[in-house]
Order: sequence, then C-alpha cells, then structure tokens
Amino acid sequence: MVENNSWSRFMTHCILILGVALVVFPVYLAVIASTHEAGTFLSGTLPLLPGSQGLENYKQVLFEGRSRAGTPPLHTMLWNSFVMAMTITIGKLLVSLLSAFAIVYFRFPFRMFFFWVIFLTLMLPVEVRIVPTFQVVADLGMLNSFAGLSIPLIASATATFLFRQFFMTIPEEMLEAARVDGAGPLKFFKDILLPLSITNIAALFVIMFIYGWNQYLWPLLITTDPEYYTIVMGIQRMVTGADAEPLWHLVMATVVLAALPPILVILFMQRLFVKGLTETEK
Repeated sequence: MVENNSWSRFMTHCILILGVALVVFPVYLAVIASTHEAGTFLSGTLPLLPGSQGLENYKQVLFEGRSRAGTPPLHTMLWNSFVMAMTITIGKLLVSLLSAFAIVYFRFPFRMFFFWVIFLTLMLPVEVRIVPTFQVVADLGMLNSFAGLSIPLIASATATFLFRQFFMTIPEEMLEAARVDGAGPLKFFKDILLPLSITNIAALFVIMFIYGWNQYLWPLLITTDPEYYTIVMGIQRMVTGADAEPLWHLVMATVVLAALPPILVILFMQRLFVKGLTETEK
C-alpha cells in the first residue's frame, strides 16, 4: 500500500514534473528554433528564448516552400498528409468493422480460417510486402495519386481482431431482440453495434490517424511528383535535399506545423480515446 503523506506526494509530483519536462523540452526547443534567423545556428549555439523571425519563417514554409530542397509549399504537403491519413483511417475502420461483423454474426464455410488468415497478416508489415505491393500499384496506374498513397494501407488485421473481440462480448439476447423487432443484419449493425462501438472506434481512429500521418517509406516509394509529397517526406528533403547546410529554423518551423494535426486529433478525442482503451463494460 502506498503511504499517503506529504513526502510521498512531493516525490510523486517531482517525478511527474521531471517526466513532463523530459518530454516537453525538445518540443520547446523546436518552437524556439523556428522563431530565429538562419545565422543564429551557424555559431553553434541554441538560444532558449524566442526570436523575432517566427512569423516570417512560418509564412515562408507555408506558402513558398524550399525550391533548393525540392519541396512544395507546406500547405500542399499538409493537405496531402491529411487526405492520406483520413482515407487510411476511415477505410481501416470501415473494412475492419464489416469484417468483424461478418466473422462474428454470419455462419459461412471456413469462417474461422479466413479470420486466422487475416490475423496472420500482422506478421507481414508494409516493409515486408512492399515490393509486390508496389508492383500491383504500378500495374494499376496508381503511382502519384491519393489512391496509391492510401488504398494499399487500408486493411487492418489489428482493428478487425479488436472489433471481433468486442462484438463477441455483446449478449446474444440483443441479436434475438433485434430479430423479433424485424431488424435485418444491416439495421442491427447500424442501430446497435455501431453506437456500442463508439469508444473503440474513437481509440482506433486516433491510433490509425497517427499511423497514416507518420507514413514515410510508402509515400517515398510511389511518389515522384512534388504535388503528392507528404509532410514527413518534406521534412526529410529539407534536411538532406539541399547542397548547403540545412536551414534549421525552417526545418523546425515545418516540424512544429507537422505535429499540430495529430496533437489536435488527440486533444479533440482525448476523452473517448482514453475511455476506449480502459473501458471493460459497455
């Protein structure tokens, strides 16, 4: 049993504050670095107070881009990443919900065989199957397109498994009551299963959005047109694409803007996200 006294509370708060500082300090440095001029970093020192060039730096990366690094304006890459992440997230949720629904509530030959085939794909991440996937996408003419960026990453064995496990906890009486009321399979799915799955959907939405937003290898492989560059690709090209030293003040401004959408998604869905991860009874 944890001793409840002032000393233990003091030590607990110190440990928490230290942990928060370790996480927040690199973010603080990135924000500070994005507000200074390029010459500030040539001296080899990193200031700890904001500079006066923040608005100019953010305006440059948002609307002008870096021609030497081959990156388009940041608003284009942010939009591309947003479309890709949302398409992957919504597609994964729809496919996983319907797959789990079919596996749990329909009786058809080799039902469990197909489930285990889906589950075993967890051992085959994108990096393992990237060459045949690229060949298929290229043969279908989906290079340099939002379809090529998103569709190959939509299937999710993890989400299918989690939804299946949740659907199996729903009492059989609900299904029988829906049948008595004349509800068909789709009505039962829409009016009963989906409302009960809101917290699970919210938790998976956050995880999958961040997964889609942070994709680097797959977009790098199938996009050669700068109009389809994602924000993660843009950061990498700004660091390594130019012949001269990277302009770290612009790189840090790009990093700060790239981190905002995932942070906003987490903040907006925080309550449902935590509830979906911790709730055991519906």
